[in-house]
This record gives sequence, structure tokens and C-alpha cells, in this order.
Amino acid sequence: MMIFGLISCDRLVAPSGYLVERVSDGDTLVVKDPNGENFKVRLACVDAPEIPHTKKQKSSNRSMDRDQFIWGVRAQTRVQQLVDQGGNRVSLKIIGTDRYGRKLAEVRLRDGTLIQQVLLQEGLAKIYRSYLNSCPSKDIVEQAEAEAQQQHLGVWGDPKFVNPWEYRSLHR
Repeated sequence: MMIFGLISCDRLVAPSGYLVERVSDGDTLVVKDPNGENFKVRLACVDAPEIPHTKKQKSSNRSMDRDQFIWGVRAQTRVQQLVDQGGNRVSLKIIGTDRYGRKLAEVRLRDGTLIQQVLLQEGLAKIYRSYLNSCPSKDIVEQAEAEAQQQHLGVWGDPKFVNPWEYRSLHR
């Protein structure tokens, strides 16, 4: 009887953190706050490869597009795996708002894992240097990226890869 009481106790305590409603891409989430309001969160300090959004992009035969989108989908998939692993809950350290109205935040799983650090360590994102000085975990993300670069992991091992910010500027 006591075991059943302990099992159901979890249901009586409100889960902590923000519920992840959707992983939009490798650096953007939609979360629900404790009041039930959804908002977009952009992972601070990093830039993940782009994913295809339009039919035209999805059917593109350009090697630069395909390469960008392959890495973008890998980053998105990895973020989704991490979110699933964390029970679809994350904690946010919001550091600002971007020009699209998304909250810029360091995003951690319940166990303290920094999602940005994982993406950088695995070569699935790069530091967004323009915003690095406002990054609370600057040293951690720099170390993670340096390790991936030294080991040629992910995008660091792909000589055809175009940085996401450069890719976007070429396709505006």
C-alpha cells in the first residue's frame, strides 16, 4: 500500500520546469509556461544548421542545401532525443529576447544537462559568436565547441558545411 502511495505522490506534486510542446529545429523550442501559455525559446549562444521549411527547400537538389538540411535535421532530432530523455521538461535561464520575439535562454534538462553544450560537443551546432559575450556559460560552450572541432565531429568533419549564419545570408 505504501508503495502505491509513493508512486501516485508524483502526480500530486506539480512538475517543475517548462513543458516542451515542440522542437521546431535544432535551436528553437516551443514551451508552455506554468500558466499554460506557449512561447518560443531560442537556444542562446549557439546556431544550429537550418532545416527545410518550404516545399522548394525540401525538394532542393543543390548540394549546399542538402548538406545544411541533413545537419539541421540531425540537430533537431538530437534536441528532441534530449527533451524526451528529460521527460519533456526543461529549465530556462532567460537572458533576453531576439528580434523575432523568441526568448533567448540557456536550456537545461532536469538533470542539469545544458542542451547547448551537448549540441556543440557533438558538432551539431556552432557558437553564435556575435552573442557569445552575453552567454552565461561562455566558458562551457567554448570548451565544448573546441573539443568537437579538434575531433572533427559533426559539422567540423564536413568540409562542405556552410555556417548557418552564412547559409541564411546567402538565401535571403
